[in-house]
Amino acid sequence: MEQLNELLLPALELRQGPGRKLYSFAVDGKLLSKFATISRIHQTNGHDIAGYQRPEVLCHIAEIRGYLESENPMLPTNIVVAFDETVTFEPTSRVKPTKGAACPGMLKIPLSDLNGQRKAGWIVDGQQRVAAIREAKIEYFPVFVTGFIASSDREQREQFILVNSPKPLPKDLIYELLPGTESKLPSLLQRRRFSALLLHRLNYDVDSPLYGMIKTPTNPSGVVKDNSILRMLEHSLSDGVLFRFRNPRTSDGDTNSMLQLLKAFWRAVARVFKEAWGLPPRRSRLMHGAGIISMGLLMDAIAEDNQEVDVPSEEVFYHRLEPLRDRCHWTEGFWDFGDGRQRKWNEVQNIPRDIQMLAMHLLDQYRIASHSTDAIGRLGGQGLSGERNTR
Repeated sequence: MEQLNELLLPALELRQGPGRKLYSFAVDGKLLSKFATISRIHQTNGHDIAGYQRPEVLCHIAEIRGYLESENPMLPTNIVVAFDETVTFEPTSRVKPTKGAACPGMLKIPLSDLNGQRKAGWIVDGQQRVAAIREAKIEYFPVFVTGFIASSDREQREQFILVNSPKPLPKDLIYELLPGTESKLPSLLQRRRFSALLLHRLNYDVDSPLYGMIKTPTNPSGVVKDNSILRMLEHSLSDGVLFRFRNPRTSDGDTNSMLQLLKAFWRAVARVFKEAWGLPPRRSRLMHGAGIISMGLLMDAIAEDNQEVDVPSEEVFYHRLEPLRDRCHWTEGFWDFGDGRQRKWNEVQNIPRDIQMLAMHLLDQYRIASHSTDAIGRLGGQGLSGERNTR
C-alpha cells in the first residue's frame, strides 16, 4: 500500500489582525497523530524551558475514551493545532472575501515520514481528547480542528498560555512558561511574568543559593514549592525592598540588582540556619511556605534598615540574622509567640494566620536583637574611646 505523504483537506481561512490567519477544518481524529504531536515541557541546557504541554492525565483520557466507545458520542469543541510553515493553503476562489468573512480553500498538510520523525503540527489545546481518540476502539472519529501557522516555539507557548490560562490548568505549569513569553498577556499573568523570571533565575543561576531547589514541573526534585517563592517575590515587588528597583511604567525592573539582593539574603539565611537549609518542608519549616514568605518579609525589613546602600551585602544580612539563630525553631522544639501562644515547630501551617504570626514573631525578634546589638556596639565604642583618652 502506497504511503501517503500529505493530506489535502477542505478548509476555511479566516484573517484576524494584520498578519494572523486561522484555518478551520474537519479531519478523522485517528489521523491527527500523523501530522500533530505534543510539545512536552522539558529543560534544555540544564535550565532553559522548551515545549509547553503537561503530561497526559491518564484517568481523564480513560474517561473520554469510555465516552467515545459509547453508543452516541459527540465532541463539539475544536482541537487547536499550531502548524509550522510547511503547511500551505490554496484558496478555491480568486474572489477576495468581504471583511470578516472566511475564504474557502484546500489546506495541504505534510504527513510524518515512515519513522514518525517529522510532524508539521503541535497540539496547543485538546491533547487529552486526541489521546483518547487514538486509543479508543473505534474505526474513526471526525473532529473539528482550528489551526494557525506559528513561526517559533515561543509563539506556540504564548498561544498555549492564552488558550489555557482561563481553564483549571496547573498554575505552576503556566508560571514556568511565563519567562519565555513576550506578547501581551492578561493582567494577572502580565504581573506574574516578571516574578516568574526572578524565580527561574534563582532556580537555575549556578551562583544562586536556591540553585535547583525550587520545585517546578521541569524540576520535580526541588524542595521549595514554586508558589512559595512567587508569593515571597511578589510581596517584595509590591511592598518591599524589590519595589526600589521596579520600573513604574512597566511590569519589569532592574533584574540584576534584584537578583544580587535576593542571592545575598538567601546565602546569609543558608549560613545562619544551615541545619534547616535544604531539607524537605516536612522536616524544616524554613523551607516551608510559611518560612519562605516570613523570611521574605524579614529581608524587606533588614534592607529597609540599611538604606545607605542600594543592595545590602551578604555579610550585612548575615550580621542581622545571626542573633536569631537560637530564637528560631525550624526543625525541632516549640515556637513561643507570646501571650501563651506556643506551637510545635511543625505545627506552623502555610495559611495566612500562621504566616502573619510567624512573620510578626521574626520581625519582633529581629528588632529586639538589633536594638541589643546596636546598644552593645555603642557602649563598646564609648569604652574604647575612654580607654584611648586615659592613655
